[in-house]
Amino acid sequence: MDKKTQSPSHVLIFPFPAQGHVNSMLKLTELLLSNGLDVTFLISANDHNRLSSYTTVHSRFSVYPGFKFHIINGLYEGPMNTGENLSLMIEDSLPKVATPLLRNLLLDTHVTCLIADGIMGFALDAAQGTGVPVLFFRTISACAFWAYFCIPELIESGELPFEGTNMDELILNVKGMEGFLRRRDLPFLSNQALQQVTSITRRTQEAHALILNTFDDLEGPILSQIQKHCSNIYTIGPLHAQLKARSLSKSASSNSLFQEDKTCIGWLDQQVPKSVLYVSFGSITTLTRDQLIEFWHGLVNSGKPFLWVIRDDLVLNTDKNKVPSELEEGTKERGYIVGWAPQEAVLAHPSVCAFLTHNGWNSTLESIVEGIPMVSWSFFADQQVNSRFVEAVWKLGLDMKDTCDRKIVENIVREVMEVRKMEFAESALRMANLAKKSVNEGGSSYSNLNRLIEDIKMMDVRSEDS
Repeated sequence: MDKKTQSPSHVLIFPFPAQGHVNSMLKLTELLLSNGLDVTFLISANDHNRLSSYTTVHSRFSVYPGFKFHIINGLYEGPMNTGENLSLMIEDSLPKVATPLLRNLLLDTHVTCLIADGIMGFALDAAQGTGVPVLFFRTISACAFWAYFCIPELIESGELPFEGTNMDELILNVKGMEGFLRRRDLPFLSNQALQQVTSITRRTQEAHALILNTFDDLEGPILSQIQKHCSNIYTIGPLHAQLKARSLSKSASSNSLFQEDKTCIGWLDQQVPKSVLYVSFGSITTLTRDQLIEFWHGLVNSGKPFLWVIRDDLVLNTDKNKVPSELEEGTKERGYIVGWAPQEAVLAHPSVCAFLTHNGWNSTLESIVEGIPMVSWSFFADQQVNSRFVEAVWKLGLDMKDTCDRKIVENIVREVMEVRKMEFAESALRMANLAKKSVNEGGSSYSNLNRLIEDIKMMDVRSEDS
């Protein structure tokens, strides 16, 4: 056996340059490395700088000699909080800068396979003719993936574009969701961005396989629909729980692109068990000042202790108008505000009772694993679908999308944390147990990750034989 055959399988991993995407693909990277694969992780210069500043990722990964970052310069580094900005990155900046770089890597180095973010269709083009299999990793839920996949059917059937203004009208042509998916629950993006993401989602059928950060007990019926079009699927989530189950990360290992304020853990330590509402809208969501004040009134008026993440760039066009005195007083009494929180640790804290969330997929999974009920306020894209599933399918909380009224916020927080507290706690605990079962030995996600690793290793064997 020659030296080349003896070398470990080498995987290129390329995430879309945004917090949620980088985070989950770094977790996959750690799982592959621990199973003897080499990994080169392609990352934008901006994201690499932030990881280096705010995390221990370099020291964590230094134990794996087969790991390296490959830094990409020249990418768009502005906000991605609108469909227009997302479109700019998907169709312009990334393909122009990364396609030639990626193709050279595939041609000039030994690469077993490329695991590319499934929102980056150009990866298929870059790999064409190289003989390197491309696996798409979609960092969204299976239900959101399927909603994107079905957009052409909605256009063909006349359900899109909408006629009339009734946003609660049911959508009938997303199979498996006919009884509960409303117009308002479809993934919301600009027309251009929606067309781009839908087109790329359809191209998943060209990839060697589809990897999803989910588990079969959570999204089984929708996975069955996807499997009719993408036969080779690896459901390997929740990835952060998989890391812990395999004893690779006893505590939460941060891949944050923001500096975490860990003083909030000390504040949580002083609160009564199962009493605190944790509030975070993720890394991209923005609010108007009016929305911020409505949420703030609702939180204070609910009477519940709250820990709120308010990023420096959360509020659009912010001015320095003074916060109303009653909000300042209410926050001093029972609130704590940070710029960014160690979210996995917060959700695992015994004082936390519920999570007011934008329902980004990482946040949703982290809440599910810890058995924390949710109050859902989605911002855009896949979050719209996730929030509907939280309420209508998984029964893990209440969805208040498309409203931002202090009285509604107050009432829904009380509904989840008081009136129906035991009901949601029981549902959340049941799903948390299923999530943990899936990533332990014998579970579906545990087995699927092992199958993925073995299949990657076999790619090298087939390559040598051909």
